[in-house]
Amino acid sequence: MKRALTAVVLLTVMTSVNATPFEKGDPKIGKTLVDKSCLSCHAQMFGGDGSKIYTRADRKVKTPQQLAARVATCNANTGANWFPEDEMHVDAYLNQQYYKFK
Repeated sequence: MKRALTAVVLLTVMTSVNATPFEKGDPKIGKTLVDKSCLSCHAQMFGGDGSKIYTRADRKVKTPQQLAARVATCNANTGANWFPEDEMHVDAYLNQQYYKFK
């Protein structure tokens, strides 16, 4: 019994370590949300289409956790009124398009 419990715990830990960040998010929905709520502000801050915020050499986001925190902060500060699942969609889109966290 103890071995079975140990095996289940190890399997759970290994699965969570190997999980793709934001796998529950839908990048297509995320893109729609970004286009609607983010681009105009980012373009004002960085010019062009606003994507430089994600691609600049000194970008602040370096981990999946930082990306999720940044999206949540922007959601709260701009009043986008996204639900947590919306934030996950945006995380998935930004990760797929720009960050490539694994």
